Amino acid sequence: MLTSLKPAVSALRQAAELIRAGELVAFPTETVYGLGGDAGNISAIERIYQVKGRPAHNPLIVHVPDIAAAQQCVTTFSPMALALARQFWPGPFTMVLPRKDRICPMVSAGKNTVALRCPQHPVALALLRESGRPIAAPSANRSGYTSPTTAAHVAAELSGLIPLILDGGPCRVGLESTVVDLTGTIPVILRPGAVTPDMLAASLATAGFPSAVHGPSSRSVTTVPEEVKSPGQLESHYAPRTPAYRFSISKLDRLQRYLRQAGNQRVGLLCWEQWPQLPACAETRVLPAEASACARELYIALRDLDTRHCDVLLIQYPEAMDGLWLAIGDRLRRATKELPL
Repeated sequence: MLTSLKPAVSALRQAAELIRAGELVAFPTETVYGLGGDAGNISAIERIYQVKGRPAHNPLIVHVPDIAAAQQCVTTFSPMALALARQFWPGPFTMVLPRKDRICPMVSAGKNTVALRCPQHPVALALLRESGRPIAAPSANRSGYTSPTTAAHVAAELSGLIPLILDGGPCRVGLESTVVDLTGTIPVILRPGAVTPDMLAASLATAGFPSAVHGPSSRSVTTVPEEVKSPGQLESHYAPRTPAYRFSISKLDRLQRYLRQAGNQRVGLLCWEQWPQLPACAETRVLPAEASACARELYIALRDLDTRHCDVLLIQYPEAMDGLWLAIGDRLRRATKELPL
């Protein structure tokens, strides 16, 4: 298959026609690039899983242009869901709600729920409106590996597998959306993201609901297929192809010992604190110390290091676990292993 990479403004109508015909299109959102197909077309959904090499028990997120379209996808859109949608949509926020039959069961890995999001990107919104379809769209990359935040990232992995990639520039947020399970009485964060627990609690309190929010916790990490309610819950995910290990500043002795024993290994280093004297590594990338800038550039830096022919990558793990650092730490924990003693 010949894959076309085109500016979004000139190829939007073609993309919408492909979606309606049951084909797949890669398109930008504010979080990462998505691999989209009609959420009501089983052939399109099967093709998404096939192209990504995605396990069948890992559900997809369905993208909609507004609240009214979301309500057509679920059996119950609760007052709490409505309040949160009004606060955080369009935006990097996904809600798990009871699924209506018009959404292909395979989207939800056979479960009776569906993960819904209204993206905050003009190209994504225009594609949703032009196609007239809810679009199921996981990240536009091979399953388990680092998500794409540019059209070039998508082309590097999926060229020859899909007909069209819409180029809408680099993604503004750079990390996948926050996912919250709203099927119970208390919201449960299944995947942290740019909408933080404090933001959720404040929004609930303002809307007159109890501000209790559960998670993310051990419930957000699982290897049991039956427990996967949304994307981003698998224990290993977002990983570079090069073996990668995480370290913390509080345990620099472990890093230094590893480097002394590395021998002839070609080592790549990713960190976001400009140390007075960085360790001597074959490749080094320094990320901004501010959380939103770090999130925006994280996958770009990971993908770049992954092309540098290193034997191993050493990646700094955040000390803080609040705000957006919670999401950054979540992605790095799933993408790496603990640095060996």
